Amino acid sequence: MAVIERVTVTVFTTVTRSVVDGHGHRHPGPPREVREALLEITDSDGATGRCLSTPETLRQSMIDAHVRPVLLGRDAVDRERLWHDLARRQRGAHGHLTDRLLSTVDQALWDLLGHRTGLPVWRLLGGARSSVPAYASTMCGDDIPGGLATPADYADFCKDLVARGYRGIKLHTWMPPMPHGVALDIEACAAVRDAVGPDVALMLDANHWYSRTEALRLGRALDELGFAWLEEPMEEASVRSYKWLADQIATPVLGPETSWGKHMARAEWIAAEACDILRVGVVGSGGIIPAVKAVHTAESFGMGCEIHGNGSGALAVIGATLCGEWYERGLLHPHSDYDSPPPHLRSVVDPLDATGNVVMPDRPGLGDDLDEDHIAAHTVVTW
Repeated sequence: MAVIERVTVTVFTTVTRSVVDGHGHRHPGPPREVREALLEITDSDGATGRCLSTPETLRQSMIDAHVRPVLLGRDAVDRERLWHDLARRQRGAHGHLTDRLLSTVDQALWDLLGHRTGLPVWRLLGGARSSVPAYASTMCGDDIPGGLATPADYADFCKDLVARGYRGIKLHTWMPPMPHGVALDIEACAAVRDAVGPDVALMLDANHWYSRTEALRLGRALDELGFAWLEEPMEEASVRSYKWLADQIATPVLGPETSWGKHMARAEWIAAEACDILRVGVVGSGGIIPAVKAVHTAESFGMGCEIHGNGSGALAVIGATLCGEWYERGLLHPHSDYDSPPPHLRSVVDPLDATGNVVMPDRPGLGDDLDEDHIAAHTVVTW
């Protein structure tokens, strides 16, 4: 039996062409150097599982205090046991052992198993489908000339996205610190619907800025425009508010995106009838293991479950299950080239084909095409 011998974090520099505003929203920007982190878990047979994250997520204190004590000397195949043992340490970690760290460890363990077996993770999990339609997920509104500054800008960009092959588009509109509001959101949604016609699926992610009455006004406007879903219009801590909204609009309510509580929180939303379509993300919910549990819970209730976010972990869950319709590809912007990978990757994991689909990766493990030479040459520190 091979056991885990090493847990290593490598912090390295790479280049991004985006900036993040004070509210956490990403926009296009000039090339700039940033730091990323790579978690590597190696077993006694020499197999290694990897997962990219951030230095803030993979803090040395948490690796030393929790991750290594749980993993070292254990069989990496026992992913469910390892996930539970690490998750149970969250109570005593006072918020420092995050779901994002838990997710990074879980994904690396799945990647390790994929390299042991020579199989992609989506097939290890079930192998339900080899491709999925992608929807284009836009960046949020800005004041950049030729960007996403006006409803007309959104309309023009969405026509271009349809021409590229996308059959679905999700709008992120204006959010603080930009001027924003329900009326502007409705104007943008109407402009996009008029531009792309009735056959393109449209969604809106309102990023929780609205009150009940504002969300109701927005939802009823989307009813008239035939939107496929309304996502996160209110603070998700109030499950009753979502039940109240879902009961009053025809547009499906999708959630929760950000609620803490892993798959258990998603079960509560289903039981409360607070959403029409469930939402779970691999990164935000604690990993592939809880995300798959959430998907299967939705499936048991005859509900769809859409996976939040892009990347190899999201593709693994989507490829292993059938009750979600889409893959979220983005974030996209008129001034951003999503298909050009950053220097630490040789290629993107989710290229769009001519039919608007993303084909599941066929490389062993998660399928990320890491440029190990770049990472080695730009390493800042290892712990």
